[in-house]
Amino acid sequence: MPDITLTTLILLCLAAAAAGWIDAVVGGGGLLLLPALLLGLPHVPAAHVLGTNKAVAIVGTSGAAVTFLRKAPVRVGLAVRIGLMALAGSMTGAFFAAGISSEVLRPVIMLVLLGVAAFVMLRPSFGTAAAGDGTGRPVARARIIMAIVLVGGGIGFYDGLFGPGTGTFLVLALTAVLHLDLVTASATAKIVNVCTNAGALAMFAYQGTVLWQLAAVMAVFNLAGGMIGARMALSRGSGFVRAVLLTVVFSLVAKLGFDQWNA
Repeated sequence: MPDITLTTLILLCLAAAAAGWIDAVVGGGGLLLLPALLLGLPHVPAAHVLGTNKAVAIVGTSGAAVTFLRKAPVRVGLAVRIGLMALAGSMTGAFFAAGISSEVLRPVIMLVLLGVAAFVMLRPSFGTAAAGDGTGRPVARARIIMAIVLVGGGIGFYDGLFGPGTGTFLVLALTAVLHLDLVTASATAKIVNVCTNAGALAMFAYQGTVLWQLAAVMAVFNLAGGMIGARMALSRGSGFVRAVLLTVVFSLVAKLGFDQWNA
């Protein structure tokens, strides 16, 4: 474990719990977890921060996925097909992540968030009603192929390379491409996100860029937050998920914008 104070460790664990909750509800927990790791470990190379982030996130995402699988309408076969492509994409992205510097991450995350914010603002009814409801109705073959290639491969590559916001992008993409409601999209996204995390983590572990002891401690809190968040998303529905999505996106845009302005 890196040489950090007890206060820093406690704050990182709280950030992990909050990130797990956010990730389970609407995705994007990495938008909180990764900046927290960058702030708490300022002298640790970016590749190690990214690797540790993945080791923490996969635990919480897996817990949320199990909760959703038990109680939500998930098209498991479709999710697995997208997930396998995402696995390959994330391993490829993680391979290139070793050359990423910490200074590059903040503006990239900010630009990505601004894109998400603009999309959600321009689609006020996004995810509140769906043409496909996850209960078994057929999805056009072209849309399935698009979901596998673009959602799986593209977002998987992004997750391995950078990571923050992957869950949110998965929810948005699955809702837009497959016309799922937000709860079903969030549940499906968890299965895909487990695959992207696994692929990226495998590459980071191979490269030796994971702080395993710190990750193990933070993962316990991330798991707890994720399971609580999944239950809340299931009980409160798409309206609640959308509200959390907007709150997370705008809060993080404001925070990163402030940090970038004062950099």
